[in-house]
Amino acid sequence: MDVFSGNSRNVSRRGFLGFAAAAASLPLLASCGSGASGASGSGGGSTLKVWDMPWGPTEYTNAAKSLVNGYSGQNGAKATYQSIQWANYYQTFASAVASKTGPAISSGGGFQAFQFADQGAIAYADNLVASLKKSGSYDDFLPGTFDSLKTDKGYVAVPWQLDMRVLSYRKSLLDKAGVEAPTNWDSFVTVGKALKKIGVIGYGTATGAGALIGEQSILAMMINNGGGLFGEDGKPDCVTDRNIETLQFFQQLSREGIIDPAAVSYTSANLNNDWKSKKIGMGFSVPSLKSSLNETDDDIQIGSPLEGPHGDKGTLYYVNNLMMYTNTPSQQASEAFLAWYLDQMKDYWQKGLLQALPVRKSIVNMPEFQKDANNLKAVKEWQPVAKTFAARSTKIVSALNAVDGGQAFTSFAQQVLQGQTDPKTALATLQKGIESVM
Repeated sequence: MDVFSGNSRNVSRRGFLGFAAAAASLPLLASCGSGASGASGSGGGSTLKVWDMPWGPTEYTNAAKSLVNGYSGQNGAKATYQSIQWANYYQTFASAVASKTGPAISSGGGFQAFQFADQGAIAYADNLVASLKKSGSYDDFLPGTFDSLKTDKGYVAVPWQLDMRVLSYRKSLLDKAGVEAPTNWDSFVTVGKALKKIGVIGYGTATGAGALIGEQSILAMMINNGGGLFGEDGKPDCVTDRNIETLQFFQQLSREGIIDPAAVSYTSANLNNDWKSKKIGMGFSVPSLKSSLNETDDDIQIGSPLEGPHGDKGTLYYVNNLMMYTNTPSQQASEAFLAWYLDQMKDYWQKGLLQALPVRKSIVNMPEFQKDANNLKAVKEWQPVAKTFAARSTKIVSALNAVDGGQAFTSFAQQVLQGQTDPKTALATLQKGIESVM
């Protein structure tokens, strides 16, 4: 399976994958009111349209369809399931929402709810969040997952799964090189040098066509050093001492030959092949890298979060979510369905149909999840220190769609991996690129 190219999981963590330009060619969405309070009715006899993405194999879609179509709510409320393919999915949603033929509830791209909320099409989930708090269910969600979906106007969605960047390594290669997994930046360099001596790539990544892991791993290391692309006020703020220091670290990795020079043009397929053929010793990846490469042994393992030069720890993650729309037969019925669905989604992990990480502690505690050491470590050690693409701010805005994976960020990452550009200059250029789409 292609871990980092434009498959469903890759689309999920990137948001709209550059489809923002396509929005300009579609009709503007009519404002249908804002927030759950704008709808009325108890949902008697309502049939809710639920749209979902293919988050896993065909078995996932079949299980989701069976679950949703089997819903029976108060006063006879029902739900119907429709799977939406990732190809051209933004156009599918935007056209349907504009014509008021879209869903009442959906999953989708990571930034989707924020963009549709700006256009008045999202029903804010504040009432639902309040009811989850009242029932105690809110406390079952991992810390910070709801905060990442809160805007000045309210919660644009509710969390249901996580996508995260973690440091993976191949234990057999580290053993051959006579080193242990790194715990900080200095030991990362030490391990990288040792791997190079045995002819292995110390830091595997890619920024070629369609590959996003290169820029995401650089941002993960910025966050690991207490940095990020934005200030606490949510405005672009790239040229900081911590970010400069992070880029200097990448320059060191490049000088030492720890980063493969081919990474600049590597595609996801190239990177996957190197992982499979055991040419890579370490690299940032998804927690499910081992499963994605169809490996059954424990050779690929996840290390603990690195400690940065100032004692910081952190990484990048995306909170995939479920959103409600203002065009619904009944807002109360939408909220009732979503509260029910959040309690039922454990079935996907019990049946092994999802490689994404769950957001609920009760799912993490299930035996089926506990048996995967890598996923468990990602939740236990990495999630508590993870931050969203908006770091150092906590506010996500729809414009991040055009930043994450956009040309400015990709060009920046390619320059960084080559190790020949002045860090301050590269960051200043990146900031201009971000400001141009914000």
